Amino acid sequence: MRILVLGASGFLGRHTAEQLRALPGVRLLGGGRAPGADLPADLATAAVPELARALRELAPDAVVNCAGAVSGGPVDLAGTNARGPAALCEALAAAVPSVRLVHLGSAAEYGATPAGTPLTESCDTRPAGLYGAAKLAGTLAVTSSALDAVVLRVFNPVGPGAPATGLPGRLAAELRRAFPDRTVRVGDLSAYRDFVDVRDVARAAALAATAPGPLPRVLNIGSGTANPVRAVADGLVAASGFRGRIEETGGGSARSAAVSWQEADTSAARAALSWRPQRPLAVSLADLWKAGADVDAPAGAAE
Repeated sequence: MRILVLGASGFLGRHTAEQLRALPGVRLLGGGRAPGADLPADLATAAVPELARALRELAPDAVVNCAGAVSGGPVDLAGTNARGPAALCEALAAAVPSVRLVHLGSAAEYGATPAGTPLTESCDTRPAGLYGAAKLAGTLAVTSSALDAVVLRVFNPVGPGAPATGLPGRLAAELRRAFPDRTVRVGDLSAYRDFVDVRDVARAAALAATAPGPLPRVLNIGSGTANPVRAVADGLVAASGFRGRIEETGGGSARSAAVSWQEADTSAARAALSWRPQRPLAVSLADLWKAGADVDAPAGAAE
């Protein structure tokens, strides 16, 4: 089975590629802007006819689209998250219409929800900002296509390799700079989020890519538990042995202010994919910290 992973060099894409590479009978293909990609393409700008020709030559049985932008200006966010999936769907429909498409969406598509109410796939989508709106546009391009496609609506991924564009990766980097006992200043940590291990997300993507028969159009992928964002700071402190202070300044992102609580209902993914999250938040944060320590260690250094 030939499976193409787009965005294979990113946080979600690297872990997804690793999961798929381990499956028997899978030939993994990589796509994106990285040198040496089997499909060298930027979905935000790729012309559909050229993209279709390249896809026809690769002839994948399944495509997992992990390409996405969580930061940048409006053009970057809209191009990667909205225009990209639309161009991909159009090209796939022209080149390999029988392909299985797995597209990674975002919980930001939901927007605000009442505290204590888990989000199901049938809940209203009312994104609070441009990122969520662009991701929702990408989801609509996928779900309105005639392709055999599923959107995995990913909540807050965390784990080894988490980038500094998100709180866990950024806070880990700041703790490392302040280690062992200086002060780290952060914004408001009172919002509640559903943090899910990136390796569990990757496993869901692999299951969706290889599952027989049609799947629901949208599946939530989260831990099923809302945790205070403060738990990320506490978990990284516990994992690192940091002895300094974490000082909340009271400020925070506009999205945290607008969306104070989110939790996924993952029963549909459990039914469709026999998937459930396996790693608790403490393990994800410990592995995030250790992965950074391994990167910082000199070659050949022992644990």
